Amino acid sequence: MASPVHAPQSRTAVVTGGSSGIGAATARELARAGFTVVLAARRADRLKAVAEEIRAEGGTVRAYPLDVTDREAVAAFAEQVEVCDVLVNVAGGAYGVEEVAEADPGDWGRMYEVNVLGALKMTQALLPKLLASGDGTVVVLTSTASFTCYEGGGGYSAAKHGAHVLAETLRLESCGQPLRVIEIAPGMVQTDEFSLNRYRGDTTKADAVYAGVPGPLVAEDVADAVAWAVTRPSHVNVDLMVVRPRAQAAQHKVHRVP
Repeated sequence: MASPVHAPQSRTAVVTGGSSGIGAATARELARAGFTVVLAARRADRLKAVAEEIRAEGGTVRAYPLDVTDREAVAAFAEQVEVCDVLVNVAGGAYGVEEVAEADPGDWGRMYEVNVLGALKMTQALLPKLLASGDGTVVVLTSTASFTCYEGGGGYSAAKHGAHVLAETLRLESCGQPLRVIEIAPGMVQTDEFSLNRYRGDTTKADAVYAGVPGPLVAEDVADAVAWAVTRPSHVNVDLMVVRPRAQAAQHKVHRVP
């Protein structure tokens, strides 16, 4: 007989990057699934707004302003979280599209700091509670860029590959313990801020990324994938899920209409 689907009753999920985009959508989806959601992100005003939306839908949520790259702040945050059954590492970002010859090392460092070290610090801080739950799950949100490089994307691909390695290594090291490690790697996702941040506020260039693409993914599509993965039966680990829009066959192969 198959094991029952993971019951979310009285289970707590921590979601980083929860003030916008995929993080906010994931928090909403997990709250709808019955999880108590603990939101963490840098922007307190945006965080508060997302928490209020979740409460308005009848969800249970707590929100904490947090910079995941600040180890002391992460440790203090972890002390306030009494129970953690699921950790979803969403906080990340891309900065700059310059090729290797002209890239700013500061941009590369910033991307590595949040995408890799931020996820590392959060995972380290909450790992004891995840294991103590007897049935913990860590989700690392990476990207198809983690395994496919492209011009102008060296720093982002390097950072997301680092996050991929974090997930894969943790899965090896925790084998035999009550912990699942899941990696979700989205392709083209149209959100309000990702490309805008990458192109340093240039809306024309940011909009061009999705121009003519019929049905790029949206944040809710990725959130749905996360929620599905973490609610599988306890013995089922979704090692790696690649999620792309139908219009994107590969990193360089995207169907566009005039």
